[in-house]
Amino acid sequence: MSNISYAFILTIMAGLSTMVGTFFIFFKKRNDNIIIASLSFAAGVMLTVSVTDLMNESFHLLTNLFFKFPAFIYMLIFVVSGILFSIFIDKYLPCKHDNSNLYRVGIFSMLAIIIHNIPEGIATFMATNSNIMLGISLTIAIALHNIPEGISISIPIYYATNSRFKAIFYTFISAISEPFGALLTYLFLSNFINDRIMGCLFGIIAGIMIHISLYELLPTANSYNKKGIMFLFFIIGVLFMIINHFVF
Repeated sequence: MSNISYAFILTIMAGLSTMVGTFFIFFKKRNDNIIIASLSFAAGVMLTVSVTDLMNESFHLLTNLFFKFPAFIYMLIFVVSGILFSIFIDKYLPCKHDNSNLYRVGIFSMLAIIIHNIPEGIATFMATNSNIMLGISLTIAIALHNIPEGISISIPIYYATNSRFKAIFYTFISAISEPFGALLTYLFLSNFINDRIMGCLFGIIAGIMIHISLYELLPTANSYNKKGIMFLFFIIGVLFMIINHFVF
């Protein structure tokens, strides 16, 4: 089997791991503690991924092109651009459900994770194509943080619409965006992807995910007035990703 075949298989596995996050929608009764814990945990993971992975990788890639200080400034510009883009989307995102705040969080998370997963798919495909063991390590790390990203979509969508089909469907859309990124790379982008483009993309994606974590997931969890559960699972999410970094 060629490296390209392994690259597609690993990228598909990383993407579909997002579907594991739909597990909690099969609880029969609405449970506010599940919503709070899920959103807070997802926020902790996404915020940690943004700061320790995406911003760090953006800075590292940009230092291949610029000195450290200009690279840091450019990285911050891209992060702020991502935050502003996320605010713009948030302002014009329609809500048509009674539980509109939860529905908004789910749809917003789906859009952001799609934008996040496509470059991840590109990176996984290119890494595996050059070194299979590197691709396997990257796939495991991505799969672990894709699970709470699936939670951040499926739980709000399910409790807003009371539809498991919609929760699974929207999560699946975000999941397949990762192999879609690999397919784009294979067909069109492999000769155009460079440090400048990936550094820009990772910075923008970090900004989007920071905004979602701090202005969507955590405020929604906080609206249930159970700060203890919210802070506990936020910290668990942060520690989960920190441990993940040490292991992989």
